[in-house]
Amino acid sequence: MSEQRSEEVQVVDAEFDSTLESVDSAEDAVLHAAGKFGFDEEDLHKIGIAVRESMVNAVVHGNRYNIRKKVHLKVKRGEDRIIVEIRDEGEGFELEKIPDPLAEENLLRHSGRGILLMQSFMDEFEMYRADPKGTEVRLVKYRGKD
Repeated sequence: MSEQRSEEVQVVDAEFDSTLESVDSAEDAVLHAAGKFGFDEEDLHKIGIAVRESMVNAVVHGNRYNIRKKVHLKVKRGEDRIIVEIRDEGEGFELEKIPDPLAEENLLRHSGRGILLMQSFMDEFEMYRADPKGTEVRLVKYRGKD
């Protein structure tokens, strides 16, 4: 699913521990790359929230804070977009099995809105099982697109 296109250039390839401190480090790395690429402040804010939500999901729900498991981050730059791929080493899950955060019975829950935020703030969002295990999230933001 995440095949490299010829116009994409990888600018970050990093591995993080399954800690909440890693969430900040990953967000900083992505925002640095996106800022150098010319994204404005509003888009940087949206990218930051999406990356933060995805990293928290990878650390907490995917790897379950397991110190032996890592979170893998790749950032690629296309001609007019930035692509962020975050993969955990957990058991994986199906997007379809996540409860709808907008359903009345879920409105007061303290969790469950991260995926909705990622979908809202990024231009493209994909989540799928990684091979051999884990979950991978692919986030794409186009430069200059409203």
